[in-house]
Amino acid sequence: MPISPPHSNLFAALQTGFPQDLHSVAVETDSGLCYSWQDLLDGSAMLANLLESLGLPSGARIAVQVEKSVEALMLYLATLRSGLVYLPLNTAYQSAEMAYFLEDAQPAVLVCSGVNFGWLSKLAFTAGTAYVFTLNEDRSGSLLERAAQFSREHRVAESGPDDLAAIIYTSGTTGRSKGAMLSHGNLLSNAQVLQKAWGWRAPEQGGDVLIHALPIFHVHGLFVAIHSALLSGSKMIWFSKFDARLALQHFARASVFMGVPTLYVRLLGESGLKREAVRNMRLFISGSAPLLSQTFSDWQARTGHTILERYGMSETIMLTSNPYFVQDGERKGGTVGPALPGVQVRVVGEGGEALATGEVGDIQVKGPGVFQGYWNMPEKTAEEFTVDGFFKTGDVGRVDDQGYVTIVGRSKDLIISGGYNVYPAEIEGYLNALPGVMESAVVGVPDVDFGEVGVAVVIAKSGVDLNPQAILAALKSKIANFKIPKRCELVDELPRNAMGKVQKNLLRARFAKA
Repeated sequence: MPISPPHSNLFAALQTGFPQDLHSVAVETDSGLCYSWQDLLDGSAMLANLLESLGLPSGARIAVQVEKSVEALMLYLATLRSGLVYLPLNTAYQSAEMAYFLEDAQPAVLVCSGVNFGWLSKLAFTAGTAYVFTLNEDRSGSLLERAAQFSREHRVAESGPDDLAAIIYTSGTTGRSKGAMLSHGNLLSNAQVLQKAWGWRAPEQGGDVLIHALPIFHVHGLFVAIHSALLSGSKMIWFSKFDARLALQHFARASVFMGVPTLYVRLLGESGLKREAVRNMRLFISGSAPLLSQTFSDWQARTGHTILERYGMSETIMLTSNPYFVQDGERKGGTVGPALPGVQVRVVGEGGEALATGEVGDIQVKGPGVFQGYWNMPEKTAEEFTVDGFFKTGDVGRVDDQGYVTIVGRSKDLIISGGYNVYPAEIEGYLNALPGVMESAVVGVPDVDFGEVGVAVVIAKSGVDLNPQAILAALKSKIANFKIPKRCELVDELPRNAMGKVQKNLLRARFAKA
């Protein structure tokens, strides 16, 4: 289908990367279904026509809480091509959380799983949502039933680069969740930068095949993975849910894999993970949570591949990346690489002053991918930007003399003990290097004498019997005394969110009174 005259609609830009053979496979699911590029065009056109038939106002939000499916991908594309605003919601959210999002975002349409229709429709209609449709994993539901009546022809809506394309709610681990507003220009500029930075190959260059094993309610799976694949005309092998053994079987047919650290740990647990199994892969990318140095080195040893770590946020998409091309430098474990083209990164002190190379401070960023602000929060938006337009990420880190960024932690995770600043990520690095330690997390809890003290929460490797006091004693020869946690707690697992990030707020609450 020809694209209408050039404009800034993200869908139109992504479509320019589709291969000439629109009947070739665009998406192959883990259940064996195959969708062509023409199927993506037809399905998204029919859904777009359905949305436009509802007479929605300009900028209307389309809230979506459904299980991962190719039809859900089509709905996202339909929202873009209609010039409406996509609002993905984590499938783990329950009634109180959903009530908040619906009341805050005021979506005109909610699409949900059929099993949740009863309670979600009540919340939606109470919040003023006019339409509620269902969409299920098995390609059933009222959304597709209605869309089947509409044409496969659709003219992409005219959208400017600053027009809103999506709202991504932050995880809300501290306080009220905030909706980050991302424009067509934000998303397109980032996709174009990543396409070049990560060496995506067009079909005429042999083409890439992406194993898509991430959820699509989050920036990583929805924007970074999908936009890169579509803009490059790359086939996706689509996993509804991650399965390490199945992924291993598909590596022989793929070239790119994106995952959170937890997925790499699971893959390392498979005896079949050997160099021969990944012989056709060219790139493994990790993000959304810190990658342990042990995982980084174990992966190198087992596969011969060096994982590429990068750094981004819901508010900014991708900001930095370790190099893909050898001539651009090495991939340094424990860092997230230099700033991507067009992105400015700086590290500042408590007073906003620029810090010297290697000094730890607050990370601030500026670039074309940085969001438009927080939905319905103008005062909060103003607080998070400096006078000269840099966004305060809330992350703490440093930049070395080669421009590589290392994230030390979140500013909200900073422990101030007896007047000294203690960065949990630094302590965790030493803990994780101790014999028998699988993983750790350090959190601050209230203390009468010091104001706040650190608690080390540690997972032992299988079959290892750790002694908490011995762990703390081992740190004494490695770091300053004020940095050493006052307690060590052994646990079987750490609480994580859907993207694998450790939920330190839950650990703080758990150990605050102990």
